[in-house]
Amino acid sequence: MLTLQGRPDSPNAFCDGVSRRSALKIGTLAALGTAGGWSLPDILRAESQSGRKSPKSVIMIYLVGGPPHQDMFDLKPDAPREIAGPWRPIATNVPGLEICEAFPRLAGMADKLTVIRSLVGNQAGHDAIQVFNGHHPQKAKPSGGWPQFGSMVSKVQGALTPTAPPFVSLCYKCTHGPYNEPGPGFLGSPHSPFRPLGPTRDDMILNGVTLDRLADRHSLLKSFDSFRRDVDTTTAMAGMDAFTEQAMGLLTSSRLAEALDISQEDPRTIERYGTGNPKVFIDGNGAPRVPQSLLLARRLIEAGVRVVTLNYSKWDWHGGSYNTIFKREEEDFPIFDQCVSALIEDLHVRGLAEDCAIVVWGEFGRTPKISAQVGRDHWPQVNCALMAGGGMTHGQVIGATDRIAGEAVARPVTFGEVYATLFRHLGIDARTTITDLNGRPQYLVEDDAPVMPELV
Repeated sequence: MLTLQGRPDSPNAFCDGVSRRSALKIGTLAALGTAGGWSLPDILRAESQSGRKSPKSVIMIYLVGGPPHQDMFDLKPDAPREIAGPWRPIATNVPGLEICEAFPRLAGMADKLTVIRSLVGNQAGHDAIQVFNGHHPQKAKPSGGWPQFGSMVSKVQGALTPTAPPFVSLCYKCTHGPYNEPGPGFLGSPHSPFRPLGPTRDDMILNGVTLDRLADRHSLLKSFDSFRRDVDTTTAMAGMDAFTEQAMGLLTSSRLAEALDISQEDPRTIERYGTGNPKVFIDGNGAPRVPQSLLLARRLIEAGVRVVTLNYSKWDWHGGSYNTIFKREEEDFPIFDQCVSALIEDLHVRGLAEDCAIVVWGEFGRTPKISAQVGRDHWPQVNCALMAGGGMTHGQVIGATDRIAGEAVARPVTFGEVYATLFRHLGIDARTTITDLNGRPQYLVEDDAPVMPELV
């Protein structure tokens, strides 16, 4: 827990007593490139008039390496053995909806989730870009690259509260570069995610510095740096400004530090999610299998973060023999079932199901036929996704594949549609534009994709 020394009645005190004027200084954004764009002052003004701040949020879970859709949520038990595999489907609490027998907890709460079986337009190689920003990496992109989802939300909406950043990444850095988040793209460093894992945690502690002294140092730093801002033509100083103000908010409030300390959670809740070793990167280049990241994400959302991203385990299972991939599934599936069901359950028990949306997905699907050499290989033709929360209409399956789960035969869904739906949940019109480095307005979603009507 973060402990601060200082007088709460001090004129320089920060904590939760930050004034509206100070809050605007911390998070002020330039107006967007269109007349309909909203700056943070506009958002704060509207929130003030409505009498409360919007708590809408998103947790995005990336299954590193591409999960096997036909072994998880789109089983084909009547297909030949080399296609169907050993898993059998089980009934859920939604009539007609079946999922893998390894997911009994999720099956018992299927009325609270949606399975998308027809996600199309996937890339063919290992690359997290499309998962995190909705854009196919082989298509043309603006100078600087597309921003990821959390960075776009940071730009459009800013922070919900001065004491919590708008976007937090719990993603572990993988040694295989394409597995990592693409970053803020042309929006630049001011809209990079806050990363609390690793040594950053040590920077969130005031060692013998009172709030008054911290305020004095902050003022001195701003004066010292002012002349550099006048001549700076890059986003470097803007990024430093954003990170400095963000750090001040974090240091002067214990709320975020407490959210990151899951030891304060009820031990029974931690046990429900499960725990893993964050230092063990699966297969050496994937992400750790750490179900506690999902619990941490929920706590961050409750602390006022708008978007939390995390990467979970490694799902690229190749080689050996027919049974190799299924041994790995036997390891991963039960833990996945436990932590994802715990997160969905918590959304409902804690009154977050209307405000927090969850999406779980990977970069592509898997080949229908199981090869003795490579198991289920990369398969961009169709993919699956799991969604929950967000006040959406759940208890359904969207889309369908053919008899071998190889092609979408009903209601193909694009990444852009999922993103448009997530933006809508946050109160953002997907047709909003953000200005790139060349001064051109760019839409938030690819190909002007519509919101998914099945979910809203």
